Amino acid sequence: MNQEGSFRTHSSLWLGITLAIGLIVSSIIIANTVKTVKLANQTITVKGYAEKRIRSDFIAWKGSFNTRATQITEAYKSISRDLAIVEEYLTSQGITRDQIIVSSINTRTIPKLNERGIPTDEVASYELTQQIEIQSNEVDKVASIARQSTELINKGILFNSNPPQYFYTKLSDLKIEMVASATRDARQRADQLAINSGCRVGSLRSASMGVFQITKANSTEMSDYGTYDTSSLEKDVKSVVTASFSID
Repeated sequence: MNQEGSFRTHSSLWLGITLAIGLIVSSIIIANTVKTVKLANQTITVKGYAEKRIRSDFIAWKGSFNTRATQITEAYKSISRDLAIVEEYLTSQGITRDQIIVSSINTRTIPKLNERGIPTDEVASYELTQQIEIQSNEVDKVASIARQSTELINKGILFNSNPPQYFYTKLSDLKIEMVASATRDARQRADQLAINSGCRVGSLRSASMGVFQITKANSTEMSDYGTYDTSSLEKDVKSVVTASFSID
C-alpha cells in the first residue's frame, strides 16, 4: 500500500471513531435530559377513603286498605267509612290531618265465573283500594305507627302497611364533608408512600370523586353507579377520591 492510500485509511478510521464518540456523548446528554424531564413531571396517584355513620332524619310511609261489595255504591260507602276510621286512628297516634296524603280510589271489577271457571261479562263484585301516605321528620313516631298499624285489622279494616322509606335531607352538605375527608386521607396515603420511597409529596395535581355509596349500616354492598339505601334507619356513607400529587 502506498503512502497516499495509508493516509486515506487512517483518516477514515479516525473519522469513524470521532462519529462514534459523538453519538455516545449525545445519547448520554439526551438520556439525562429525558430523565430530568420525567423527574420534573413525576406524580403519585392514590385513592382516599372516608366513611361515616348517619341516622335518617326523614321518613315516608305508605299503607293501603281495600273493600269489596256486589254494588259499586255500597263499595264506595264502605271504603269511605274505612278511610274515616284510618284517619281517626292516625290522628290518635299524633299525626295531624295535614300530614296524611290520601290517594284517589282505585276500582277493580271482579267478573263472574261460569261453571267451567271461565270469567264472563257479568260483574260479581267491585273491589276498591285506597292508599294513604305520611311524610315527616318525626322519624321514630311514624316508624312506630307503621309497625303498629296492623291494629286496624281489629277494627275491621283490611289494612296493608308498606315498609317505611328512610332519607337523609342534609346530603349535599355531607358530600362536601366526605370529599374533604377522603382527600385528606389520600394525602396521608401519598405522604406515607413517598416517605418509604425517600421522596416528598408536593402539590395536588388532579382529583376525581368516585360515586357515593349509602348503604345499610355494616353492609358491604357496592355498586359502580352508587347506592342509596332507603330501607334502614341507620346508614353508612362511603366516599372515594382518586388524587394525584407531584413528587419533589
